[in-house]
Amino acid sequence: MLTVTVLSFSYRRGLPEDPSGNGGGFVFDCRAIHNPGRYEQYKQLDGRDDSVRTFLEDNGEILTFLDHCYALVDAAVDRYVQRGFTDLQVAFGCTGGQHRSVYSAEAMAAHLMQRYGSEIGVNLYHRERR
Repeated sequence: MLTVTVLSFSYRRGLPEDPSGNGGGFVFDCRAIHNPGRYEQYKQLDGRDDSVRTFLEDNGEILTFLDHCYALVDAAVDRYVQRGFTDLQVAFGCTGGQHRSVYSAEAMAAHLMQRYGSEIGVNLYHRERR
């Protein structure tokens, strides 16, 4: 069975490692998206908080970004399942690994679980948000 590891990270701490040993997958850069972390009321929150989600979704920028990510990842998952691969990593990075990348990783994990159900396993990890 294919296991997709979806994670968020901060570029300040470098790219995430791939413990599967396959050394592949996707790294999506969320830094072009308007950053809620620049505003005091969001600094202590992260991409799982409702007010941050609303901030990110209001202009639709992140939703368009994620639609493109979904298309790329879905195509890879379909082929990985067909070919019998066991691991795929999908990483989302931003400046601090707190707002945009966390939101995006959460959204991707939910998308994959909804689309593929029990056909694949999905692990979600936020490297900077323990």
